[in-house]
Amino acid sequence: MSDNNTQHYQYCDVEQRGHVLIVTIRRSEVRNALHRPACLELEKIFDRFEADPSSWVAVITGEGDKAFCAGNDLKFQAAGNDNTWPPSGFGGITGRVNLQKPVIAAVNGVALGGGFEIALACDLIIASEDAEFALPEPRVGLAAICGGLLRLSQQIAYKEAMGIILTSRRVKASEGKSLGFVNEVVAKDQVLATALRWAEEILKASPLAIRASKALVQAGLSEPAMSETYPRQKQLPAVAALYASADRIEGPRAFAEKRSPVWSGR
Repeated sequence: MSDNNTQHYQYCDVEQRGHVLIVTIRRSEVRNALHRPACLELEKIFDRFEADPSSWVAVITGEGDKAFCAGNDLKFQAAGNDNTWPPSGFGGITGRVNLQKPVIAAVNGVALGGGFEIALACDLIIASEDAEFALPEPRVGLAAICGGLLRLSQQIAYKEAMGIILTSRRVKASEGKSLGFVNEVVAKDQVLATALRWAEEILKASPLAIRASKALVQAGLSEPAMSETYPRQKQLPAVAALYASADRIEGPRAFAEKRSPVWSGR
């Protein structure tokens, strides 16, 4: 770790700011496109984030002002290199369907193919005014099999999703906001700061309550029948952890004492 608490990896920078982990993809020479070595590196980073009790929220962004992530590094793949993805998926995150900690995408430029899939795998998307999103895989004989086809059709209306998927067209940030997959659109130089503002709002709540809430949403999406999900809410590990925690005592106590709660995450 350097003095400013930033660790430099081969393809990424990782900075810890309090309980927030900031991950910056650092391959601007290829518009932050990812290949297998970069995905393996990101897998290790998100493994540590998931396991670290002091990391409560993650923000992922791209280096420079042109691209969040332009997706799969096709030149690397075309050269005959192994470009299969780890079990955690593209960017080390698209396959983490049970990740309980919140992740924010700070999209500072184009998010194409796998880059869009990374953003869709996050819980919130903050986009620059000039950001663009697309799943162009069919135009190079591929399909968005890292969760993009599944998540986009889940997160917005079916016909809108199919219009984007079947034409491979680019969607501007403002349209993404109106469609509902972008949370906020801001000036390019405000993307990371805005994502961190959202992170600070999340940190005002108990991290265990946030994880329990996310786990319940995920359970509801995987089991749409309320009759299946509702009776077993407290059986979910994240919910059980919340109700056995010190945070569950601290919240009501702080309310009664008219002070801000001090969350321990335990």
